[in-house]
Amino acid sequence: MVRVATGVPPMSRFFEELDYRPTPIGAISLRRRRELRLDVDVYEIKLGDEFLMSSLFTASEVALARLGLAALAGDALEVAVGGLGLGYTAQAVLQHRSVRSLVVVELLEAVIDWHATGLAPLGPQLTADPRCRFVRGDFFALAASDQGLDPDSPGRLFDAILVDIDHSPAALLDGRSTDFYLPPGLRRVAAHLRPGGMFALWSDDLPDPAFVERLAGVFAEARVEPVTFHNPLRNCSYTQSVYLGRKAASPAAG
Repeated sequence: MVRVATGVPPMSRFFEELDYRPTPIGAISLRRRRELRLDVDVYEIKLGDEFLMSSLFTASEVALARLGLAALAGDALEVAVGGLGLGYTAQAVLQHRSVRSLVVVELLEAVIDWHATGLAPLGPQLTADPRCRFVRGDFFALAASDQGLDPDSPGRLFDAILVDIDHSPAALLDGRSTDFYLPPGLRRVAAHLRPGGMFALWSDDLPDPAFVERLAGVFAEARVEPVTFHNPLRNCSYTQSVYLGRKAASPAAG
C-alpha cells in the first residue's frame, strides 16, 4: 500500500510523559497532551502534582519580556532571565531586535536538557540563536552575590533582568527565594542592573499594591501591569501581573 502525502502532520498521541526526574525541589515532569477541544498539542511542566506552566497560556510570559524591554533604548541590550520553563519569555526577548545577548539562569538541569535535546518545543529555536546562553544555577543565590548572574563574567551588569520562577512574591516554590522579594533582596538584584535598567517580575496573582510600594522603595520608578487573557478551556478571562522597576539613570537621580 502506498501512502499519499497530504501535507497534514500525523495525529500526535493523546498523552505522553516526555520526561520525569527527581530534583532538589521535588519531582518535575514534562508532558504533552492533545487538547481535543482546540485541536492542538499542549506542553505542560509539573512539579509534583502542581502545574507550573502550559504552552496554552503564554500571554503573561511574553508580556514579561515585552514590558521589561519596551522602555529601553539602544541597539545592543544585554538581558538576563531568571527561569527557563518552556522558553516563551526567552523567545520574546530574542524577538526584540535590539537585544545583543541573553543569559537564562535555570536551577534544574532537566529543564535545560529538555531544550538542548528538543523535547521542549522552543528548544531548537533558542539553542540555535547565538545570542542565547543557558546557565545552570540558583538565580536567587546569584542575584544575592557580588559576582552576579553570569558566572563567565563576574560583576556583569544588564540592561534588563526578567524573573519568572515563583508563582508570586507571596507564593513561593520553596524557601530559597524568601528574602528576594524584601527590600534588601530587591536592592541586591538592582545592583546587577546598569543605570536606567529594568527589573521585571512575573506573578500568577492579581496586582498587589503593597509589592509595588516595596519596589518603589528600591527603584526610581515602579508600577504593575495586569495581563488579562482568555482561557479557552473555561471560556473566561484570567488576569496575571507583571511588576516593573526602573533603576535610576544616575546616583543623583535616585
